[in-house]
Amino acid sequence: VQLQAFGGGLVQTGGSLRLSCANSGRTFSSAIMGWFRRAPGKEREFVAAVSWSSSNGGNTYYADSVKGRSTISRDNAKNAVYLQMNSLKPDDTAVYYCALDQAFGRVGPWSRSALKYEHWGQGTLVTVSS
Repeated sequence: VQLQAFGGGLVQTGGSLRLSCANSGRTFSSAIMGWFRRAPGKEREFVAAVSWSSSNGGNTYYADSVKGRSTISRDNAKNAVYLQMNSLKPDDTAVYYCALDQAFGRVGPWSRSALKYEHWGQGTLVTVSS
């Protein structure tokens, strides 16, 4: 598994960005995928997670800080996961990482733990200007 996140950049408050994460290695279409972020001077924090599918019996889960403003989705045919972020705030400024949990199942509060994810990609920087 080789994960690579991209799509970050500089955006003004209220703007939108779509982050992408590509898995160029072994396919884990049933694996849980997550997004985390680390803001300057802060600990890494959970952002969102998606099960094998965002529909068809699967589900998504979000941190309260981004819920209602962000959408996580995946395209298993492309081996990719996405994070659409809207109404961005300066507090969203961080390096964003995608991660893969080889377990199969639905996501929920238990998905918040970084320890559950075996594979991590290099991050992509999101900067939100005020």
